Amino acid sequence: MLDVDESQVQDTKEPRMAAEEEKREEEGLIEFYSSYRELFEFFCNNTTIHGAIRLVCSRNNRMKTAFWLVLFLVTFGLMYWQFGLLFGQYFSYPVSINVNVNSDRLLFPAVTVCTLNPYRYHSILSDLDQLDRDTQQLLFSLYQYNVTGVQGRVPTNRRRRQAEDPLPFPLEKLPVEEGSRRVLRSLDSGTDGYTMPVNRQNWNIGFKLCNKTGGDCFYQTYSSGVDAVQEWYRFQYINILARVPKDGDVSTEQLENFILACRFNEEHCLQTGNYSHFHHPIYGNCYTFNHNRSDSDTWSSSMPGIKNGLTLVLRTEQHDYIPLLSSVAGARVLVHGHNEPAFMDDSGFNIQPGVETSIGMRKETVSRLGGDYSDCSEDGSDVDVKNLFNSDYTQQVCVRSCFQAEMVKRCGCAYAFYPLPEGAELCDYQIQKSWGHCYYRLRNEFNTDVLGCFTKCRKPCLLTDYQLNAGYSRWPTKVSEDWVLHTLTQSNLTERDGVAKLNFYFQEMNYKTIQESPTINMVTLLSLLGSQWSLWFGSSVLSVVEMGELVFDVAAISLIVLLHRYRNRKTPSVEETGRDPTPVSFAATERRSSHNPHIIPSQNQVRVVADITPPPAYETLDLRSLGGESSRSSSIRSHVSQRRNSNWRGE
Repeated sequence: MLDVDESQVQDTKEPRMAAEEEKREEEGLIEFYSSYRELFEFFCNNTTIHGAIRLVCSRNNRMKTAFWLVLFLVTFGLMYWQFGLLFGQYFSYPVSINVNVNSDRLLFPAVTVCTLNPYRYHSILSDLDQLDRDTQQLLFSLYQYNVTGVQGRVPTNRRRRQAEDPLPFPLEKLPVEEGSRRVLRSLDSGTDGYTMPVNRQNWNIGFKLCNKTGGDCFYQTYSSGVDAVQEWYRFQYINILARVPKDGDVSTEQLENFILACRFNEEHCLQTGNYSHFHHPIYGNCYTFNHNRSDSDTWSSSMPGIKNGLTLVLRTEQHDYIPLLSSVAGARVLVHGHNEPAFMDDSGFNIQPGVETSIGMRKETVSRLGGDYSDCSEDGSDVDVKNLFNSDYTQQVCVRSCFQAEMVKRCGCAYAFYPLPEGAELCDYQIQKSWGHCYYRLRNEFNTDVLGCFTKCRKPCLLTDYQLNAGYSRWPTKVSEDWVLHTLTQSNLTERDGVAKLNFYFQEMNYKTIQESPTINMVTLLSLLGSQWSLWFGSSVLSVVEMGELVFDVAAISLIVLLHRYRNRKTPSVEETGRDPTPVSFAATERRSSHNPHIIPSQNQVRVVADITPPPAYETLDLRSLGGESSRSSSIRSHVSQRRNSNWRGE
């Protein structure tokens, strides 16, 4: 009874083992589908994308199949249209502005004050006297103005220029409609004869400038006679500045002659280390407080209000005043960063004498994103302009360095108001006779950005700015004028118009930070893409992988088909060779096909390897020892034979 049970168990195991062996023979490491239809049916039946299975379930109803196919394709197209919009927004690199209000101890900015009293260099006094005499003749010829009415320092030698000595680049009256083409009357012609009044609207004042050859000339004209005279005087003054020696012919004026009192945080601040000095050709002697200092020495404020800021008492008298160069009185003031140069022409403002001016400040910091998000520069190292100023990078520093470099390159000399490049010299029409023509042409190109300096010079990524609010009051008042001026008697002050008071302070300790951040970063982009995918198909990231697998399978099958067709074209036919192909064993062909059902046989012929294995020597076998194996071998052969017959019937 025990032997029967074992034989039955053995009989049941044999078919299962044969099936497992056949399965191992049939399955491969990498397999592909035999047709596109089989591939798409498998995908639609097993994918996690919503709606795809409807293409298979409704295949018996062509109308439903067409409906779901169109709906699937339209939805697919709309989703990728949304994807395109999202990627377009992402690669446009939009930014969001974040405004934060912080409160902390604030570093005090640098403050520059100028006398508005241009200094008369001793080495060029004779040239300045000659220029004043030329201007006196100009004013009398143009306005019949007596030079004795000019206040300020007037040359003691009032000798008139000889008629045979021509004025360099003389001022002329020009008709408005022909101001750029011809001259009606030159100042060299004297005052005799008919003279057209200057204040008529159809007349301009200007001076003629030409290039080296004299073939290209134009008039620098002005509708206002005051502007024309001052610009002409300024042009002549720049030429004279080029003759100042480089060894330091500077003003001997002391700080105490201009700044009578200085207090910061209720402490005296006229120590030498607290300020620096430079001379501006137009605004005179300038003093900068809290500039280019270490972090530990930089002034800071912990409380708002006037008492916690900077207070200056200035002397605004003009003994060496040049009235034809500047027509204002008082002082020039500028608030700027600690390591930034003082551009008095751009951001400075004037204060008037006899007035207390209170400047309230609010700090703002702007932080821009660099790289693809904005065209800003971290420190100017990536800007193709050499920084001529000994300071941090700013856009104004860059554009002025750019202008000076172009001035030296095209005009052969440097502009007197900007730092002198290495190896260059200042412009003087006694040496560079046509530099004025080149300068005004270049300035026009600079203002219209034809020169390209504003394009080259990018904004800094980090910028600190100070918003100013000014308040004015009479100082000293009539009641206190006597004792205040009496206290300042050591400065020989007798009138309130000779002094001015300045207060700089923070209005509040809160400061604003404006910071840029990416509107769409990578995390946001993936989130938006996932939202669109879920909206249109209700699927996940794995569904995207399924789509990728589908594309890969389609490409692989297409490649196999193309290779197979290519091999068929390369294989010679029977007619071409004149003989039959090598005899084959159909059993071997069936076995290979059963092992890999995705091998597509050729329509013309099948090339396989013939089965030439010799039969076994059955007479030498010991049947008794193989008795246990005979039944299993018989079962396997029977099963394989049945599958072979079924394959033949299928073909």
